[in-house]
Amino acid sequence: MYVIIALSIVIFSIMAVTTKKILRAATYLLFALLATAGVYFQMDYQFLGATQIAVYAGGVVVLFVFAILLTHKPGKDAEALTSHKKVQGVLAAVACVALCGFALLSFGRFCLKTLEGGADVPMDTIGTTLLSTGSDGYLLPFEALSVLLLACIIAGVVIARRR
Repeated sequence: MYVIIALSIVIFSIMAVTTKKILRAATYLLFALLATAGVYFQMDYQFLGATQIAVYAGGVVVLFVFAILLTHKPGKDAEALTSHKKVQGVLAAVACVALCGFALLSFGRFCLKTLEGGADVPMDTIGTTLLSTGSDGYLLPFEALSVLLLACIIAGVVIARRR
């Protein structure tokens, strides 16, 4: 099952960046994010899987689709997306693959440990770790994402008022 989910993540990710239709790219991104939630569920991290679906697959993709529909009228008359920076894209992809490989090889340092005896990590430990400011905390990325989402909402309102 893991191989099927991993292949679907890879395939949908590639399709999201290679398609010439922008709404299809957003849909493929949604499928890749949902498959990532499937990996979390397989690892028995139900909280992270549900968060992946609610925040990324739900919220971020909906914001992307609204931004696309507000700024661009997709349809048969829409011109195909073109890229003139393919070399930079390939270099960025190779860098991301290297970073992911490093994260996989040092997996034990980047994840929450289960309690002794294989018990699940309690919710208060997850919440404290996610919102702490210490070396293992994730408060800065959490706040950066909230500022990004707020900027997307404000930009959507501004663009909608100009029409």
